[in-house]
Amino acid sequence: MATANDRAVLQTIFNPSTPFGDVPGLDEDEDMPQEEEEAFAPELLAQVRDLELQGVSAAESGDVSAALERFSEAIRLLPERASAYNNRAQALRLKGDVAGALRDLDTAIRLGRGCGRAVCQSLVQRGLIHRLQAREDDARRDFQQAARLGSAFARRQLVLLNPYSALCNQMLSEMLGRLRNPDVAGSD
Repeated sequence: MATANDRAVLQTIFNPSTPFGDVPGLDEDEDMPQEEEEAFAPELLAQVRDLELQGVSAAESGDVSAALERFSEAIRLLPERASAYNNRAQALRLKGDVAGALRDLDTAIRLGRGCGRAVCQSLVQRGLIHRLQAREDDARRDFQQAARLGSAFARRQLVLLNPYSALCNQMLSEMLGRLRNPDVAGSD
């Protein structure tokens, strides 16, 4: 059985640009602090989790409308749980409803009270939307919060948003390239 560190290394190798930067399944129970999960009836929580899994499967198979239905049903059953809002936001974004996605992400972040996996994922997703909208300062704030929650992807985005860091990385990459291929460097 692989350790958490082994899984993290493999995740980085096989999926270096995954938006959530986390090892899938490593922190599945961290959508909310444990005491908040316990506030929900176990049967209802299980039903909502099942609806979310159905929604994710539907989205992965291209049926975004069915995914939206499953996530909306999960929200109707447990409106105080952040995870379904984060998932529905992804589906809304796939449908082209960016404003609706941002509303759901804001709700997920508010419900999660600044901690947990759903909040981290929501911050990353909202940060990406902000970058697409050329709202770099808003994106930076979201990525900083997500990085504090453990997102390696958010940390990489912060580096990309830092012009000095990007320039330094470019120069380092060029230098390493010249060291690896001295014949090519001599032809400049």
